[in-house]
Amino acid sequence: MNRTDELIKEIQEVKKSYPKTKAALLPVLYLAQREFGWLRPEALEFVSEALDIPKATVKGVATFYAMYKHKLMGRHLIQLCTNVSCMIFGAERLVDFLKNKYGLEVGGTTADGRFSLVIMECIGACGTAPAMLVNDDFYENLTEKYIEEILEKYK
Repeated sequence: MNRTDELIKEIQEVKKSYPKTKAALLPVLYLAQREFGWLRPEALEFVSEALDIPKATVKGVATFYAMYKHKLMGRHLIQLCTNVSCMIFGAERLVDFLKNKYGLEVGGTTADGRFSLVIMECIGACGTAPAMLVNDDFYENLTEKYIEEILEKYK
């Protein structure tokens, strides 16, 4: 069984969890992103065909949500919150730190392909700001030193 067959099998399983096929779109987009690395046009077309949903609908949903990647990203995705609480507690300073220490621009990827950085509007950690996700791992009460320690774990 090749990877595409495995993905189709996973999609079929996801579809069973929903009363209507269209309702499975979000988790299926996530599966496609995992498989293709990002939601490039071929991935969106694959999802459209697998769910029998118009391509425009698939693209519209995929571009609405920040959790989906629309370009090739680094091996590890840093999602730094810069909403009000995080901003008050130094998130903008942390963005500058990531730029200066790692050469990491917002929306960009490090030269070695190790990290990509996106700014999140809110990750729901206002009481322990500033906060970020690295891939699916949550970190709070961030400082420059703590970020260095965290990122050292992600090779």
